[in-house]
Amino acid sequence: MSRFRGWIQAGATLLTNLHLPNFLKGGLYQGAGKAVCVPGLNCYSCPAASGACPIGAFQAVVGSSRFSFSYYITGFLILLGVLLGRFICGFLCPFGWFQELLHKLPTKKLSTKKLKPLTYLKYAVLLVMVFLLPAFLVNDVGMGDPFFCKYLCPQGVLEGAIPLSLANSGIRAALGKLFTWKFSILLAVIVLSVLFYRPFCKWLCPLGAFYALFNRVSLFQMKVDKSKCVSCGKCARACKMDVDVTKTPNHTECIRCGMCIRACPTNAVCFRYGFGSGKEKENAATLRENNKA
Repeated sequence: MSRFRGWIQAGATLLTNLHLPNFLKGGLYQGAGKAVCVPGLNCYSCPAASGACPIGAFQAVVGSSRFSFSYYITGFLILLGVLLGRFICGFLCPFGWFQELLHKLPTKKLSTKKLKPLTYLKYAVLLVMVFLLPAFLVNDVGMGDPFFCKYLCPQGVLEGAIPLSLANSGIRAALGKLFTWKFSILLAVIVLSVLFYRPFCKWLCPLGAFYALFNRVSLFQMKVDKSKCVSCGKCARACKMDVDVTKTPNHTECIRCGMCIRACPTNAVCFRYGFGSGKEKENAATLRENNKA
C-alpha cells in the first residue's frame, strides 16, 4: 500500500474537493455534503470543498451544549482516531500531501531531528486555539470564534481566500491586514516545506495532534518482527518523521507512511490492523509451530 501512497493522497484530495467548477464561479458548494466532516485538514471555504473541516466545525460549536453537532464532530474525530490514528495524516490529508509535493523540489534538505521540542507546539495549538478559546469566548448563541482557522491555518488562505479573491472582485477589495498575516504564514510554510519534511504537520497542525493522541491505541498500527530485524538502522534513517520504528513502532509522530517498510531489507516491518498486540500474535504463531512439532 505504501508504494501507491502518492496516488492514494491524490485521490483523497480529489474526493475532498469534488466541486472543481466552483473555482471558476468564485462560489462555495453549500449542499448537504457540507454537514459531513472530511478526515483531513481541508478548508470549508475552498470553492471545491465537498465537506466541512473537522477542526473548523469543532471550533464553531465547542462552546455550547445547544448544538448536538458538537457531539457528532467530537465522536467523529475520536472514531477516526481509534480506527486509523495518524494514518489519516500520511494518506488522506490534502495539506499534508501539498507539503510533500513542495519537499520534492530539488533543493538542499534540512533535518528536523534537532528540532523535536517544536513537535509539542501542535498540542498547545490544539488545547488553546481549538478548544479553550472557542469554548470560553462565545457569542450570545453559544458559538465560538474559529481562532485557529482565522489566525493561523494557512490552508484557508491557500484553498479559500486566494481562489475566491481571484474570481470575485468584491472579496478581493475586502482583503485586509488579516489576509496579509495569513498569507505570510502560508509563504513561511511553503518555504519551510521545501527545506523540511512536513513542517506544519510536525509543529503546528492541531488535527495531527488530535490523531496522535490515539496512535498507540488505534487499530491501524506498525508491527516489527524482532526475529527478522537485523538492527541495520535503515528504517530509522528512512523515516522523515524522525521515528525509530524498532524502538517505538507506534510513536505519536508516526504517520504510517510506510517508508520504513520499503527500507527494511528483511521485511521485518509491516502494517497491522486489528485488535491485540503484535507480541500476542507472535506468541500464538510460536505456539502453533510448537504444537505441530
